[in-house]
Amino acid sequence: MEGTIIKAYGGFYFVRVAEEIYRCAIRGKIRRQLGQALVGDRVRVQPVNAQEGVVEEILPRRTELIRPPVANVEQAVIVFAVKHPDPNLALLDRFLVQAQAAGVAPVICFNKIDLADAAELNIVNHYKPAGHPIVRVSAKTGINLDDLREILRGRITVLAGPSGVGKSSLLNALQPGLGLETGGISRKLKRGRHTTRHVELIPLAGGGLVADTPGFSSMFLPPMRREELAGYFPEFGVYEPQCRFAGCLHHREPGCAVKEAVVQGQISSLRYQHYLDLLTEVIEAERRY
Repeated sequence: MEGTIIKAYGGFYFVRVAEEIYRCAIRGKIRRQLGQALVGDRVRVQPVNAQEGVVEEILPRRTELIRPPVANVEQAVIVFAVKHPDPNLALLDRFLVQAQAAGVAPVICFNKIDLADAAELNIVNHYKPAGHPIVRVSAKTGINLDDLREILRGRITVLAGPSGVGKSSLLNALQPGLGLETGGISRKLKRGRHTTRHVELIPLAGGGLVADTPGFSSMFLPPMRREELAGYFPEFGVYEPQCRFAGCLHHREPGCAVKEAVVQGQISSLRYQHYLDLLTEVIEAERRY
């Protein structure tokens, strides 16, 4: 039978086949040939009884994320709070690059909008030119949760972001009765406490699967050439054909249309600065390898 790994826990893999879930081991030869199976992997299972089985084959992956480690997701809903904790937009831009590099469509979700004033809600303006879907929600009050439900419907989604932004609270609000553990913000550290201990794909009543993943606060960029990075900032693409030089890095080159668009306010200066910071990181990585 063919199914999807929805949880890996205690040395076993829990595989969803239609509406049934089997607790499975993986044959040693499969593990040696293909390495570690991931949540989200499509697998072929040989049932042993009504509740247990053995994974006989791991099917080819369409996509693969490293942190969090999930396979075959179609989109990444990247959750940040607009307040408590304050959003680290440099980290958000890093996550956006990571998702796109893995072939996963990013969706930006700003949570806790019930706590924010008008100025704090304006952070969305930095991202509108990029064209990524943006949703502003409140897990506490339910504002715009129907919009998020529609985004998740019928798709395999990874829900990612730093600790304390309300990922588990959002899933509890979207799926009443789920009962995921949630945590507050450490007063001393001003950041979230980790509440999710393992990656699990959760079937949603409206259709689709969503991963609640361990919170994290850093992410390495995937290996890439310096010329590739600009492609992960979609708003640059409108202006790149007008740059004086082919392969323009939009840094120190004269006649750069992207830099001019930043000056004219057509591209967020904050996003552009994050691009330069990431470009420096990519160039340093090139030199190491």
